[in-house]
Amino acid sequence: MRILLLASSALVGAALLIAGPAAAQTYAITNARIETVTAAGPIANGTIVIKDGKIAAVGAGVQAPAGATVIDARGGVVTPGFIAVSSNLTVSEVSAVQETRDDRSGKLSAGFDIQYGINPNSTMIPWARQSGLTRAVATPVLSRGGGGHKDDSGADDFAGGGVGEEDPHLFAGQAAVVSLASGQTDLLVRAKAAVVLDMGEAGAAAAGSRGAAMVLVRSAFEDARAYARNKAAYDRGETREFGLSRIDLEALVPVVQGRMPLLVRVSRASDILQVLKMAREEGVSVILEGVEEGWLVAPQIAAAKVGVIVDAQRDLPSSFETLASRLDNAARLQAAGVTVAVIGSRDQNNLRQARFNAGMAVSYGLPYQQGLASLTINPAKIWKMDGQVGTLEVGKTADIVVWTGDPLELSTWPTDVFIAGQRQPQDVRAFELRDRYAHQPGAYPQAYTKP
Repeated sequence: MRILLLASSALVGAALLIAGPAAAQTYAITNARIETVTAAGPIANGTIVIKDGKIAAVGAGVQAPAGATVIDARGGVVTPGFIAVSSNLTVSEVSAVQETRDDRSGKLSAGFDIQYGINPNSTMIPWARQSGLTRAVATPVLSRGGGGHKDDSGADDFAGGGVGEEDPHLFAGQAAVVSLASGQTDLLVRAKAAVVLDMGEAGAAAAGSRGAAMVLVRSAFEDARAYARNKAAYDRGETREFGLSRIDLEALVPVVQGRMPLLVRVSRASDILQVLKMAREEGVSVILEGVEEGWLVAPQIAAAKVGVIVDAQRDLPSSFETLASRLDNAARLQAAGVTVAVIGSRDQNNLRQARFNAGMAVSYGLPYQQGLASLTINPAKIWKMDGQVGTLEVGKTADIVVWTGDPLELSTWPTDVFIAGQRQPQDVRAFELRDRYAHQPGAYPQAYTKP
């Protein structure tokens, strides 16, 4: 038995030695236009070196280290990995099939924690990497039964109640930051990244009116503070009645203590101002998503130092709260000094739309470098990841994409994707199906031949 154990230990040790060099492989990407997304600007023809999962060197005169795997970009473009700034990627597989959707709760409010539904084997992840994405922020939405936010999947939201069917839902739950690396059993980068709150028309639908929604939100904050001050009394049943469950109150404690932001979905200019006022008076940090009429109050958003997540294609008055939406919204917000991140689609099936939307924002006045920033460093800043990712600088995590050309153009695609220095596979189910059927001389593959 001892001999077997020693042999097993030796095999494990050998396996680790074999795996070690692969995990720490050094790469040099050469002959590339390097979009650093820093104040230094792009490098017209440079090299970037990846070592031990980090960016080891970047510049025009950098030489590939001895023993490095050299990737000739052939004049292509290298950018930081893109970040899906608010998405259901990894927590939803088929939007129209309720059983595959883990981006909402029918029972909890702020306490719903999306991290537990993350699926590292989602078939959408390889496709997301083909869009240049290396990280995503999984954000919950309200179930329709709670009043709720209507997502853009085209699927009917399923019904769900609150804590007691009469309780309105305003808080959708807690977001999580995930890596999109292949072969990982745990993609979670950071749980409890924010609590998501729906205001505007969605909040009014849940609470009965905008005024009622704001009163309920402030009341929830008051309850969370009271609960945090004396949890022992709550356990003994010696506190007044609170409007939310203990689980939901626990989730709001870090929000009211300033340790966790609120992601607030809001569109109308007047609603944006009300949210900013609430955040100031309640001492909470907010991120704004939607913000279709944000250009009307851009100076106030900038003064509040609040980051925004916008869909650069939202220019149609599809509701009363978006009557003033316009295609240069992102450009006007950025010009006012707002940190702007561009979203394409929350739905995992259309995440490639983000970079096209950024290109559209550029065509309507957003500076090109800010277009790239809206997909990289700005989402990283908004979600407090800018110390690790978002730019191509020495010491940062090597989340890097090599493109055939301008990544904001429709005709380009990634030739290589690195996440934390690991070269990612390029296989995608859609490509496999293409290759299976594209060159058949008239007959289906053998597996489909009739007897």
